[in-house]
Amino acid sequence: MSRLRHWIPAVLFAALIWSFSTEGFGSEHTSRIILPLLRLLLPFASADTLDNIHFAIRKTAHVSEYFVFSLLLFRAVRGAGRGWKLDWALLALAIATAYACSDEFHQIFVPGRGASVHDVLIDMAGASLAQVILWWLLVKRKSQPSADVAPQSP
Repeated sequence: MSRLRHWIPAVLFAALIWSFSTEGFGSEHTSRIILPLLRLLLPFASADTLDNIHFAIRKTAHVSEYFVFSLLLFRAVRGAGRGWKLDWALLALAIATAYACSDEFHQIFVPGRGASVHDVLIDMAGASLAQVILWWLLVKRKSQPSADVAPQSP
């Protein structure tokens, strides 16, 4: 039961990602909220510029959601373990990638949505970035000597 406890946040976040794949979060619907806000913030920007910013916001959301998902998956895969292992990171990344593929496949059947290999690649980038940062925080940074410790003289 304690092992299952580590998976609950990742499963809940996967459900959140799935909800973002509904018609209500399609580009047409998000543009009704985001574009008026952008017009308010950038009154002199052209329609093309605002559309490009809206596109960038949507793709940044992909990176962000899979970044967080990958962190939660790492935590779930690691379970009660500590530290960082390549096996844990690769399994978390593989699960995130498989989920990204299944999410895009799901969007084929959602009105107003469609599947995109580019979105899967963007999702993988977010998940990979999370694993690289975890590696740096849990392994690389800890292996470097602290700046506040003076070197000992012979």
